[in-house]
Amino acid sequence: MDTIVLKFGGSSVADNIKLNIVANKIIDLYNKYNIVVVVSAQGKTTDKLLKEAYELSAIPNNRELDVLLSSGEQISISKLSILLNNLGYETISLTGWQAGIITNNTNQNSIIEYIDTNRIQQELLNKKIVVVAGFQGINENLDISTLGRGGSDTTAVALAAALKAKHCYIFSDVEGVYTTDPNKVTVAKKLETLSYLEMLDIADEGAKVLHNRCINIADKFKIPIITKSTFNNSKGTIIQENIENNKVKSIVKNDELILINIKYETYSLQMFSQLYETLIMHEIIPLKLINNSTNLLDINFVINSSILNKFQIVLEKELKTFNISYKNISKISVIGSGINTNSENLQKILNIININNLSFFDITLNSNKIAIIFNMKLPNSVLEQFHNTLI
Repeated sequence: MDTIVLKFGGSSVADNIKLNIVANKIIDLYNKYNIVVVVSAQGKTTDKLLKEAYELSAIPNNRELDVLLSSGEQISISKLSILLNNLGYETISLTGWQAGIITNNTNQNSIIEYIDTNRIQQELLNKKIVVVAGFQGINENLDISTLGRGGSDTTAVALAAALKAKHCYIFSDVEGVYTTDPNKVTVAKKLETLSYLEMLDIADEGAKVLHNRCINIADKFKIPIITKSTFNNSKGTIIQENIENNKVKSIVKNDELILINIKYETYSLQMFSQLYETLIMHEIIPLKLINNSTNLLDINFVINSSILNKFQIVLEKELKTFNISYKNISKISVIGSGINTNSENLQKILNIININNLSFFDITLNSNKIAIIFNMKLPNSVLEQFHNTLI
């Protein structure tokens, strides 16, 4: 019998009513497949735990933060297993370490090094539904490690690869992947298929659809990913092998970016190197850096807003002598395999920029993506204009 992996996100398991919906979906597939289920923490549990941790410490200990954050998924697996067992379906819950997920020693963004599937395989042979905690594993020191926000997707696809599963289903509160964020543009359309590379670009550019690392794994092991809604039976989006064309598939607007400007009255390469090393030492990685310096230090770079608090602490402790300013900005990424072979796409983008008198910080082109970082935070009406013009 073929094995499939089903992953349910936090919104899908947020309360007992929704857990019953999830259980019914699992039961519908029970007689057809061996089933491994991966679940996230319920609702906004991880956000709540993070908030509480930062109330206790501005910079929580990384090891202890992983211990705390991993608890959310353990609550989810136990609740779902209790429910399925009560409904008459033998089920066992496994934490990341019980499921054999071994990671490197990085905290909050650990990498899965290998998976020992013996325990899962044995439970499947006993015709049990196996419910695994997403987002977590264990490292060589036997410490709990977490895979980064959205890491349950990576748990699911990595398990699908290790178990040679037929498919990996990613269930959430949306019906699939859209041409743009339907919460920002009401005319967004659901896509039937995407290539791995297209989906990777969509994830990398800030769309909260799939964890970017899970797509790399799916591509490497050729695991089809099917994204669907937990709450209806609509056809979802299939992410699979590439079929190239030069059509725009999706447009992503990322508003979670901060443009930093650092100035100082003198400039030297040594000063620049020391500044950059300070950022790297504190794991503040510039997404895009431009050095405008000549006689004076003048550097612009972009960071994700999620590390702004960390940057502000470093600013207060180690960068007090510099003149530093920052502001919210937006990035719009136009994605589709082979789109740079169609010059009309770039011309249309430039026309929108000119018509709206938009100032941009950087523009990047490759075979699958045209990405523009703007000097301001853009309204959703600009995203809608891009969408209506290009799709």
